[in-house]
Amino acid sequence: MPGAYSEPVRIARNLALALDGLSFDPPVAYVYNPLVYARRGFERYAERYARRGTEVLLVGMNPGPFGMAQTGVPFGDVSMVRDWLAIEEPVERPAREHPRRPIEGFSCHRGEVSGTRLWGWARHRFGSPERFFARFFVTNWCPLLFLEASGRNRTPDKLPAAERRPLYEHCDDALVRLVRWVEPRFVVGVGGFAAERARAALGESGPRIGSILHPSPASPMANRGWAAQAEAQLRELGIEL
Repeated sequence: MPGAYSEPVRIARNLALALDGLSFDPPVAYVYNPLVYARRGFERYAERYARRGTEVLLVGMNPGPFGMAQTGVPFGDVSMVRDWLAIEEPVERPAREHPRRPIEGFSCHRGEVSGTRLWGWARHRFGSPERFFARFFVTNWCPLLFLEASGRNRTPDKLPAAERRPLYEHCDDALVRLVRWVEPRFVVGVGGFAAERARAALGESGPRIGSILHPSPASPMANRGWAAQAEAQLRELGIEL
């Protein structure tokens, strides 16, 4: 039907509108919302791969500057999104752009290690995107990238309480709506923070909630064989591979 789009896309559009009304003070100097300027990449991803009844919903924290911030896809390292997920869409520019963190879209030559590790594991373990997404879907709890004047990332948990409160409310609500639609058996935070937000938003009466190690290169543990550790943690939750 012309003009129709899926519930995950509807949730993302509503979240983008809600977050557009928020403001953030220093040390946050720039806020990127790829659900707006990289919307076509995200929506192609959601329309192609989001399914009801998916067994496992993997939830990240928020975008990285060389991942979702460039492509619109969670953990969206350009090469993985283009070459394995087969998504490449035009990307616009944020209204305000940090000179040291330009948005180049699919022309970005910087890789995102977290994305290459996560999607690289999916490719190695499942072979094709279709086999992976038959059981898994990957999302981010928060779609915003926060940058300080230096260009350094500021994660949502480091924001002041007055700024966290409305942000958490909107992002929690979007996660609840996505979980109601997907109806996964497991919600797995990629990192402890995402698991904490899932527990706060969903409570203990819904799907089983757990976490796996975040694949960030800033984590010494993740630099010692992330994929094997993540698989062991998935199996401990009862997710057979």
